[in-house]
Amino acid sequence: MEQHSIPPIYNEKSKVLILGSFPSVKSREVQFYYGHSQNRFWRVLAEVIGCDIPSTIAEKEAMLLKNNIALWNVIASCDIDGSDDSSIRNVAPNDLRIIFETAEIKQIFTNGGTADKLYRKHCLPQIGIPATRLPSTSPANAGSNLDRLIKAWQIIGESLK
Repeated sequence: MEQHSIPPIYNEKSKVLILGSFPSVKSREVQFYYGHSQNRFWRVLAEVIGCDIPSTIAEKEAMLLKNNIALWNVIASCDIDGSDDSSIRNVAPNDLRIIFETAEIKQIFTNGGTADKLYRKHCLPQIGIPATRLPSTSPANAGSNLDRLIKAWQIIGESLK
């Protein structure tokens, strides 16, 4: 059983919540979101909100908070083989209400199909806000190149205006 030990990123100004499924092995090693160098999350998000690509954890956290974006994962703990979302079993979800107690989240986005499916099953009944599924920024999603991801994720930049 793997435990999610990376705290959520949010503050009282957060308006948009982006949810992944569960941190990859590399993210668990570095103790921060989307830590694998081949994951396109930080490049895509920087492009859609119009800022430089952050490189350090401090820069990534600052970029999120400055742009009113909250970030967490659906899963608190699960059985998983490495970083393979398709192997996820025995899911215990995070309690997203802790973010909603502080922030006025207006829109929720899920990063990929697994995050979306697990959000709908475990969190939607509790939160009551439907999520918008976005294509995964994972390198495993080879069907979406960087330009295609940026186009799909543009909805986040639009929703923050």
